[in-house]
Amino acid sequence: MDVYGGTRVADAYAFHRPPVHAPLLRHLPPGFRAGRALDIGCGAGLSTAALRPYADQLVGVEASPGMLRHRRTVAPFAGFAAGTAEHLPFREHSFDLVAATGVLNYVDIDAVLPELARVLTADGTVVVYDFGEGGHDRLADWRAEFERRWPWPPGWRPFDPRQVNLGAHGWNLRHYTDVHLHIPTDRPTYLRYALADLNVDAAIRDGRATLAEIRDWAEPTLAEVFDAAELDVGYRGYLAIIDRCLN
Repeated sequence: MDVYGGTRVADAYAFHRPPVHAPLLRHLPPGFRAGRALDIGCGAGLSTAALRPYADQLVGVEASPGMLRHRRTVAPFAGFAAGTAEHLPFREHSFDLVAATGVLNYVDIDAVLPELARVLTADGTVVVYDFGEGGHDRLADWRAEFERRWPWPPGWRPFDPRQVNLGAHGWNLRHYTDVHLHIPTDRPTYLRYALADLNVDAAIRDGRATLAEIRDWAEPTLAEVFDAAELDVGYRGYLAIIDRCLN
């Protein structure tokens, strides 16, 4: 089942995700710039839009076409296509940069790395980054209970570029940095974010709960965590740059 195929998920990823892409990309090396960039697994297009300061032309590709329904609102300056990371619908040497945000947790990396090499120019670069919540004990406890009640659907796997045998595929890890962000967030914004995520959508779709039932638990318990107008919500992530080994 395509967990990203629903209208509700597409709306959520376009309008209710935390604004972390741009702060994470600021950890690229100074002066980083590309001509034509491809964002694989681009979702609603937020990660594509965040690449605008770093590339002249932008293209996003997404395996769940329904996720692209708000693409003209989210990133009107970019082009988009449907396709998977294992079978990119582009010609050889089409891009100077390929970016991947969280998508490598879902793919066959042994099939994806040759595809990246195929669509990149000779001196092309891959930027990989991802993030998750972390840094506030009471909110972390709330999130753990939230996800225990309504678990995430299967499919996601941990991915760490430092633990992939990149050399066996002709790649080199050129840059890696851990990133810690704190984003001031009010309770209504965080609630919209939490209620819009995949675990909630899966519970509703499978008939395990209604949105109203989930909200009835989430709203008062979250109020106990947000005892001020805003909370500095912590996000922990990484940013890595990989390129091909020189012969």
